[in-house]
Amino acid sequence: MDYQKLPKIELHLHLDCSLSYKVVQQLDPAVSYEEYQQSFVAPPKCTDLADYITRAVKGFELMQTKEQLRLVTLDLFDQLKADNVIYAEIRFAPLLHIAKGLTPTEVVQTVNDAVAEGIQHTGVQAGIILCTLRHYYEEQSMETVELVKQFKGTHVVAFDIAGDEAGFPIDSHVQAFQYALENNIPCTAHAGEAKGPESVWETLQHFHPSRIGHGVRSAEDEKLLDFLKNKNIHLEVCPTSNIQTNIYENIEQHAADKIYRHGVSMSINTDARTVTPTTLSREYSILEETFNWNKEHYLKCSMEAVAHCFAGNQLKEELRSKIRTACERI
Repeated sequence: MDYQKLPKIELHLHLDCSLSYKVVQQLDPAVSYEEYQQSFVAPPKCTDLADYITRAVKGFELMQTKEQLRLVTLDLFDQLKADNVIYAEIRFAPLLHIAKGLTPTEVVQTVNDAVAEGIQHTGVQAGIILCTLRHYYEEQSMETVELVKQFKGTHVVAFDIAGDEAGFPIDSHVQAFQYALENNIPCTAHAGEAKGPESVWETLQHFHPSRIGHGVRSAEDEKLLDFLKNKNIHLEVCPTSNIQTNIYENIEQHAADKIYRHGVSMSINTDARTVTPTTLSREYSILEETFNWNKEHYLKCSMEAVAHCFAGNQLKEELRSKIRTACERI
C-alpha cells in the first residue's frame, strides 16, 4: 500500500533529532554530507539508547539562537508536509537551547512562533511538548513543567520526560509530574525503551501519564499489557528507532504486532527523522512487509493517535474526517 498518499498522525517526534542536511547547510555550510551522515545520523545498530542519543548533540548545538530555532522548526514542517503528516506533536527540551544566552522562555516563545508560522505555511497542524530529561535535577524539571503552564493556550500542549531511563532514576522528577497533575497539564513519559516493563510500571505509578513514549517492552509482561489496555494508556511506538537503540536485534522481533493484537492503544511514529533516518510512510511500509499490516492497522493506529493526541476536540474531529475520507478512497 502507498502510505505516502495517506494522511498521518505523528505523536512522538524530537525536534533536535530531525535536522535535514538542507537546514544543517543553512546553519553551518562547513558541514559536509559525509560529516552529516556520521555525526547527525545514528547507525542502523547502536550499542544502546545512550549511544543513540549522542547523535542528537550536533543537532541542539546548532539550535542556540532564535533564527536557528526558527529555521529548524520550519524545516521539520517541510519534512512533515512531504510525508503527508497532517498533525504532529513536536517535542524538545528547552533547557538544551540556552547555551548562547537565550532564556528558556525565549526558547519556547521562538519555537511556538515558528510552529505557528509552519502551520500557516504548510497546513500541517501541530502541538509542542516540552521535555525534561532523565539526568536533570529536580529544579530543572520544575522549570520545564512551569514553562508548559506559562504557555498554556498557545501551541504548547504537554509535558514529557526523555533521555536514558536506564541510567537515571525517577526521583528528581516526581515533583514536576505532581505539579503537572495538580495543574491539569497533559503528560506523556518515555519508558519501556532502555529498561523493561518495571520501568513502565514505575512511570505509571509515580508520573501518571496518559501516554507512554515507546513502551514497547511492556510486551514482556502480560499483566502490564492488560493494565495498559484496561486503563486506555496509549503507547507511542517507534519501530525503526527501537532497532537502532538495540532493544531488538531486528524488526521481525519487534513487539508492535503483539501490542496491537493485545488491543493496547498505540500509534506508529518516527521518533526522529535524522538520528533515525526515516519517515512515517516508511514505518508503516516496514510493518506491512514484516507483519502483513494493512489499511485496517493504519486506520486503527491513526484513530488511536487522534483520540490520544493533546489537541482540542474540534481539531480531532477534522483529523478523523480526513483519515476516514482517505481510507474510503482506497
